[in-house]
Amino acid sequence: MAGHIQDRWFKTETGPDGKPRRVKTDRYGSGLRYRARYIAPDGTERSKSFADRQKRQADQWLAQLEADMTRGQYIDPSIGRTTVGQFAEKWLASLSMDPQSYVSTEQRIRLHVVPHLGSRSLSSLRPSDIRDWLVKLATGGLAPASQRVIFANLGTMLTAAVEDRIIPSNPCRSASVRAPKLAPQRLTPWTREQVLAVRAAFPSRFRPMVDLAAGCGLRQGEVFGLAASDLDFADGVVHVVRQVRLIRNRPVFSLPKGGRTRSVPLPDSVAAALRAHLSAYPPVTVTLPWRGVDGPPVTADLLFVNAKGQNLNRNRFNIETWRPALKSAGVIAGRENGMHALRHFYASVLLHFGENIKALSVYLGHHDPGFTLRTYTHLMPSSENRPKAAIDLALSGPSPADGPSTAQPPVQEETSPGQGPTELS
Repeated sequence: MAGHIQDRWFKTETGPDGKPRRVKTDRYGSGLRYRARYIAPDGTERSKSFADRQKRQADQWLAQLEADMTRGQYIDPSIGRTTVGQFAEKWLASLSMDPQSYVSTEQRIRLHVVPHLGSRSLSSLRPSDIRDWLVKLATGGLAPASQRVIFANLGTMLTAAVEDRIIPSNPCRSASVRAPKLAPQRLTPWTREQVLAVRAAFPSRFRPMVDLAAGCGLRQGEVFGLAASDLDFADGVVHVVRQVRLIRNRPVFSLPKGGRTRSVPLPDSVAAALRAHLSAYPPVTVTLPWRGVDGPPVTADLLFVNAKGQNLNRNRFNIETWRPALKSAGVIAGRENGMHALRHFYASVLLHFGENIKALSVYLGHHDPGFTLRTYTHLMPSSENRPKAAIDLALSGPSPADGPSTAQPPVQEETSPGQGPTELS
């Protein structure tokens, strides 16, 4: 046994006859009667008290504790009293990730977890508490996508608490707890006319940004961070190797989203627009810290800068350039009509012309072709006529005596790797 049960209402004394006898203590009838005492793995003595008539529960608790120690699953009850807020602070300090990802994670925990659950001890959290918290998130006006990310952050944090042997299980992983569902949405890509109208509404020095986003699938930050040295006109390729991002509203250079560089085909129409831009607006040398605001300085000859020769700030750019261009083009401003809409146009055009999902995923810089497929599958040309034509050919045409031959995969036209969207200018 890992310890023993102490009855604090009675003690054993030696009687006049030299034999042991039980006598009442000064605590008799008051307070919790039984104390289960044991030695923890760290060598310290621990205990838990039980009320009168709970001797059996105390024995069972001590036996379970001994079994947990034997299996290496012992959890110190006192550690479980650590609050969610206290553990969140330690957990955040231990994270090693991209600075911007850290800032986003810290803000979600600080703004949406700690105010609701921060004062609760980790050991007291139950699945019902998580369900109640999710209801508060939903009624607080947060978008379902934001709710899912916040829920995922809390789940990851509590998994760390399980692995640190602070709590036995993660209430976020309970079968009764469901992650917030995303509202089903089908992307409706812009038409060519809308892309050209927005491009025409841009200041002349920024118009090639539309060509890059709609013609090469670059993200806004990747366009902001594109340098003249990243353009390979000879081979018809754009090397996407950096982006400009904001960390607490301070600009830094960093790798593209997901930490992946990539090379994207450069269509002739986009190349022509970029050559004209370079002739009219020579690149400007800009130096920014790398990855974090305290990172080492990195210099790049940027294609697009503001009137002062500084890197573009997405917040100011969206307010001063993007939204006025949408208004001028008659496009309704909204979450779905951010500059990302140009990437959706790029994807829709490539799929229409037969590009495969795997190649498109690489061009877009997605981490998984499955994500690309889930996002754009409804834009793929319908293939429902292919199996009908194949069966009709197999059953109605000449066939060997033993039945239809093994079906062969349909032959697809090869798409040139350099083929991109239709000409924008």
